Amino acid sequence: MSSFNFNAAVTTLQELRASGERNPELVVSLGNKIVRGKYTGGLGDEVWPVYEQIIIAALDVGDFQLADTCLTALEKRFTRSTRVQRLLGMRYEAEGKLDQAAKIYEEILDVDETNVPAAKRQIAILNTRGETHEAIAALTRYLDTSYNDPESWLELCSLYLSQRMYQQAAFCMEEVLLLQGSNHVWHLKYAEILYTMAEHKLALKEFCRVIELCEDHVRGLYGVQLCTSQLLKTAPTVDLSDLNALATERILAVYSARGAPDELKRVVRRYLESA
Repeated sequence: MSSFNFNAAVTTLQELRASGERNPELVVSLGNKIVRGKYTGGLGDEVWPVYEQIIIAALDVGDFQLADTCLTALEKRFTRSTRVQRLLGMRYEAEGKLDQAAKIYEEILDVDETNVPAAKRQIAILNTRGETHEAIAALTRYLDTSYNDPESWLELCSLYLSQRMYQQAAFCMEEVLLLQGSNHVWHLKYAEILYTMAEHKLALKEFCRVIELCEDHVRGLYGVQLCTSQLLKTAPTVDLSDLNALATERILAVYSARGAPDELKRVVRRYLESA
């Protein structure tokens, strides 16, 4: 049986916290060894963030016993901590006790209405319950004061898309791009929303931006081809025609580079020519 390397485990947990990576299985595996092997005394003050890290991971994988052990230790040390109360709320959420969890988050926000983690958990509960309109309203209120949160703008975008509210979804993506404009994935998402809205000129611009940021991106190339095909139907120009042909050839070239069979390339060409 291999021996447990305590220092290596602590370093791994530190690195995961620093990077923000969620690897619950690994955290729970290390956490079990640290907690049940009674290594927590060697952590010093770092024991508290480690406990929090283990709790969240344990809830992710359904290890309630480990989560409760760590939560009890935190409650004894930080009796009135809103951070610990939030973890208790997450414990209730994991059990499906949404009313109890919501009550805890409401109490936290009554004391501190700017508590971002509690506000986000409250929104998560609304999503879990399928209360989409209420979740949209809550997210909108949150973003009024925390507008530099791209993850929440993306979440709001997804909620609007689920309701086919494309104009509002597009606005959300514009906010995301103001915050993370060099991410080709967000330009692609924005372009696809614009295409759905039949805003083909704007969509074409965004699809081209995708290609600028990520050369030969297949979905971006398809977007360019489809947008130019639509625009050529109403206002044909030489530039649009050339761009359409270029996108078609680049798509086929990408398939060729990836070893696609000739029959598949013929099918793709027929599809693109009929678009």
